[in-house]
Amino acid sequence: MTNLAISLLIGVLTGAGVYLVLRAQTFPVVLGLTLMSYGVNLFLFTMGRLHTAAPAVVGAAEQSADALPQALVLTAIVIAFAMTAFVIVLALKARAALGNDHVDGTHIPEANRVIDRREEPRA
Repeated sequence: MTNLAISLLIGVLTGAGVYLVLRAQTFPVVLGLTLMSYGVNLFLFTMGRLHTAAPAVVGAAEQSADALPQALVLTAIVIAFAMTAFVIVLALKARAALGNDHVDGTHIPEANRVIDRREEPRA
């Protein structure tokens, strides 16, 4: 029962993340990337078969804990935090430059488009 619940949670997190990433505004994209990273971290934890009462030192007990999944998830958390901070700053800069938060670039208002105002050569 627990395996089914964790599998469903991983699926819901990943599915909601993909849905939000496919939206046309920047804030849902940031939330979607965050949800997908949570789903991947939970997947790595469950594939690592965590042992709660086992020591991390090999040979200290009959069953030892594997530290690799924990190290992978810790690294993924740090990378996801840095990526989220970068994407938020990038989204704020794009909103300030374009005047909206659409990610596809087709909703640029006419007032903010770059217009070439060079004078034509006079004859």
